[in-house]
Amino acid sequence: MKRVVFSFIAVLVLSLVAGVLVGGCSTESPAKLKIVTSTSLMEYTVKQVAGDRVDVLNLVPPNQHPGNFDVKPSDVKTLSTAGLFLLHGWPGEGYADKLISSANNPNLKVIKANVDGNWMIPPIQLAATDKVMSILGDTDSKNASAYRKSAEAYKKTILATESNIKDRLAKANVSSVKVIASARQADFLQWAGFDVVATFASPQALTPQVVKDLIDKGKAAGVTLVINNLQDGQDAGKAVAQDLGARNLNLSNFPGGLDNTETWEKAINANVDILLNAMTK
Repeated sequence: MKRVVFSFIAVLVLSLVAGVLVGGCSTESPAKLKIVTSTSLMEYTVKQVAGDRVDVLNLVPPNQHPGNFDVKPSDVKTLSTAGLFLLHGWPGEGYADKLISSANNPNLKVIKANVDGNWMIPPIQLAATDKVMSILGDTDSKNASAYRKSAEAYKKTILATESNIKDRLAKANVSSVKVIASARQADFLQWAGFDVVATFASPQALTPQVVKDLIDKGKAAGVTLVINNLQDGQDAGKAVAQDLGARNLNLSNFPGGLDNTETWEKAINANVDILLNAMTK
């Protein structure tokens, strides 16, 4: 009987020791950094640099201009549990201060990338990638090397995309095409090589006098394309285009704004396709 009791106690002790050893050796996967982004452009860039090392949630829908974004209770909840809120630093992100205050998250780090220019333009997207890589590396230093490696790979994709697009644009002789464009698309069109004769701001700024001036400039220059910023409204330049007998087009400043453009590469190629197709009709 004593031997049975002793054996039972010995087995129990060994089981407890083994449990302690296994428990001490096991490690739980560290929680991923939760990042909230202000646009789909920022979201996509973060995903290319960070991959599955972070969780990313975006706020402003890709077909909406950030300046027209209305904060919802679900957005406050999203930010209340985030570790990093990444903004562009644009004037249109005025909603952010109220959102941050409402989230009341003492652990939230808020950073503005402040990369000037349209992130759809390849050289600007290259600079934005470096900036995002730096921010992520500083925030999550244990993965800094991985972020750097992913960023370099993505930058090669950007350069390859730019080279292909530039070849297509050169063959189409776009430098001879006169356009009137939304101010938010003008720098992209200039990068692409189009001749931007005049620009217009938001649809609200298109007063009868502004429209007349645009039409006068368009007629004098022989404008054939009037280009809107999709996120500002598809019919912004419609009246100008009709009077000029020009084509009225909509380009997107964000991945996902147009159908089947969930990546930066697809979004910029879709914009170029729209432009080149319009030239052949």
